Amino acid sequence: MHDIVVAFAKWCEATPWGVMTRESIWAYPVVQLTHFTGLSLWLGTNFALDLRLLGVGNRKATPAQVAQDLFIWNWIGFAIVLTGGFMLFSGIATAFIENIAFQWKLGMFVPLALLWHIFVQRKARVWGQTLEAPGIAKLAALTEILLWLSVITAAVEIPNH
Repeated sequence: MHDIVVAFAKWCEATPWGVMTRESIWAYPVVQLTHFTGLSLWLGTNFALDLRLLGVGNRKATPAQVAQDLFIWNWIGFAIVLTGGFMLFSGIATAFIENIAFQWKLGMFVPLALLWHIFVQRKARVWGQTLEAPGIAKLAALTEILLWLSVITAAVEIPNH
């Protein structure tokens, strides 16, 4: 399995976008800015729904309405994050696959947080029919926030390993 991952990483580094991200003086900062912009949109809309489920925020809109209103923006943000993240990865993929913080981030925290987010987003339509969400919705929202904070923490640690 490791050989396949290494081969994929080397392929990514050899692609035009991998070379550009790694060798251009301006490409890496622009791609990183794009990635962070997507993260702001993605996590901002995630947290807006989670906080609404927790009872914080606009008390005029139900959590179900917030979920519906932010749905498209949420997934646009995810697409931007995915694109920017893949380009950043492609620049120095062989270094990333050996990085323990990166392994934790992409191997465990991101998949768990993403699956949990999809669960919360779907259930918010049921849980959020009234202005006050049930206790299980609040627990799910808090869990999602903690999972995304784990992703952020792992990401921040990548340069240190």
